[in-house]
Amino acid sequence: MLQLQVIRDDQGSLEQAFKKRNLDAAPLLENVRKLDEERRSLQTRLDAVLAESNSLSKSIGELFKKGETEKANEMKARTSELKEESKSLNERLTKAAADLENALYLIPNVPHDSVPAGSSDTDNEEVFREGDIPVLGENALPHWELAKKYDLIDFEWGVKITGSGFPVYKGKCARLQRALIAYFLDKNTEAGYTELQVPHLVNEASGFGTGQLPDKEGQMYELASDPLFLIPTAEVPVTNLMRDTILDNSDFPVRYTAYTPCFRREAGSYGAHVRGLNRLHQFDKVEIVRVEHPDHSYQALDGMVEHVKTILRELKLPYRILRLCGGDLGFTSALTYDFEVFSTAQDRWLEISSVSNFETYQANRLKLRFRDEDKKTRLAHTLNGSALALPRVLAGIMENYQTPEGIRVPEVLVPYTGFDLIN
Repeated sequence: MLQLQVIRDDQGSLEQAFKKRNLDAAPLLENVRKLDEERRSLQTRLDAVLAESNSLSKSIGELFKKGETEKANEMKARTSELKEESKSLNERLTKAAADLENALYLIPNVPHDSVPAGSSDTDNEEVFREGDIPVLGENALPHWELAKKYDLIDFEWGVKITGSGFPVYKGKCARLQRALIAYFLDKNTEAGYTELQVPHLVNEASGFGTGQLPDKEGQMYELASDPLFLIPTAEVPVTNLMRDTILDNSDFPVRYTAYTPCFRREAGSYGAHVRGLNRLHQFDKVEIVRVEHPDHSYQALDGMVEHVKTILRELKLPYRILRLCGGDLGFTSALTYDFEVFSTAQDRWLEISSVSNFETYQANRLKLRFRDEDKKTRLAHTLNGSALALPRVLAGIMENYQTPEGIRVPEVLVPYTGFDLIN
C-alpha cells in the first residue's frame, strides 16, 4: 500500500498519476487524509490524557504523605475519570487505525512514469518481438485437438473428478510437463535464484501482504474449515517469507525461485479463448521473486526480462513483450511487462509470463525494510515474474512444433524428457 507520508505531501501528483489507471483517486486520497487526521488527533488526545494521569498518580502519593487527604482524593477521582477517557480514546483510536488501513488497501499502486495511458489490453505497448512464426500445413490443429489425437490430456477426466478447468495430463505430456518444470528451475538457479519448496496454502495475513486481499478474494479458493487460501501463485508464500523483516544493505539482492501448482477461480468468458489450456483453475508455474534496494530495482527488472527472454530463445518459441498500460496494470504493480508466445494454430498471442516491479507497495504492507548506509530504516522494493507458466507454454510447444509425424520436443528439453517426438 502507499505510504501515508507520500499521500500527505503529494496528493496532487498522485491524482495526476492515477489518471493513467483511469481512476479518479481524489475521493480515496482525501478519505485517507481525513482518517489520518482523525487518528493523529485521537493519538494526541490520548497521549495528553495518559500524561496527565501519570502526573496525578505521582502527586497523589506525595499528598497522602503530607496529610492532604482531601486534595489527594480529588486527584484520585480525576484519575478515575481519565482512566475511563483513555479507555474510550483507545477504542476509538483502534477503530480509526483500522479504518485508515482499510482505506489505504483500496488505493492501487502508482504507475511508473513509463507506463502508457490506456483503458484495456488493446492499449498495451509492444516493446520487443523475436522468433519466426512457423508456417503450418492446412491440417494444423489447436492444442486441444492435438491432445485428443495423441491421447495427451484428458479434460473430461478432470471434469469427472473435480470440474472444468482441471485437466489430467497423461503419458508423454505428463513427462513433458515435468521436464518443463525441471528445466525452468535449473535455468533460474543457474541465474542465481535459490530454489524453495513452499506451502500451497496461505493465511489471510499473507494474502494482504502481497495484495491479493482485499482486491482479489473473489478469485481465490478459500477453505471452509480453516481461514486459509489456496495460492494463486508462488509469489504469495515466497514474498511473505520476508514479512516483518529488516535486512542489511549487504543482503541485497534476495532472489528466490519456486515451483507450485496455482489455483484461481477465474470466472470469465466462453469460446475458443478459454478452450483447452488457455484458461485453467489449476495450473503449474515456476516463479522468480526478488527483493532489491530501491536504487537498483529497475535494473533488476530489466535483468528479469532478459532472463525470461533467454528461456524462450532456448525453447525457440516466437514471442513478444508488452508494457502494460495503466488500464491493464495489476492493482499492486508499478510497472509490468507481459510475455506472450504466438500460438500458430490458434493464430493469436497467449500470455505466458508477467514480470513486475511493485516498488515499496508490497513492502509497506509486509513491513519489509532494510538499513541503509546511514543505518536508517527504509522500505525495500519487491519484484516477481513467471519463469514460466506451464499451460500456455505447453500449448505453444504443441501447436508450433506439430508435424505430420507428431509433435517434436524442443531440443533443450530432450535431455529432460528422454524422447524427441510425441506420436
